Amino acid sequence: MNPAAQQLLFFVVLAIGGWFLLVRPQRTRAKALQQVRQALRPGSRVITTAGLHATVAAVDGETVLLEIAPGVQARFASGAVVRVLDEPEAPGTVAADDQGAPPA
Repeated sequence: MNPAAQQLLFFVVLAIGGWFLLVRPQRTRAKALQQVRQALRPGSRVITTAGLHATVAAVDGETVLLEIAPGVQARFASGAVVRVLDEPEAPGTVAADDQGAPPA
């Protein structure tokens, strides 16, 4: 195999490796975040990019109204929600991770 063909083969292998290491995982993450945003429903417990645990009060297109404390609501971009927790919170209940927490 001549040196020019070896160099070409090296760059082809490098490009394929870069695609598998960079582009493919990014597409997978983007699809997962899209599924999270589609799963937003009123009553769902969510976590935002800042780590805020909240309950979805309403969904309006690209905007989500989150209840961050009883009676306290804030409007967020739906892109700020990174995870929907499994169980929706029943009104008037305390989440398991909030029980016994020291006052801030």
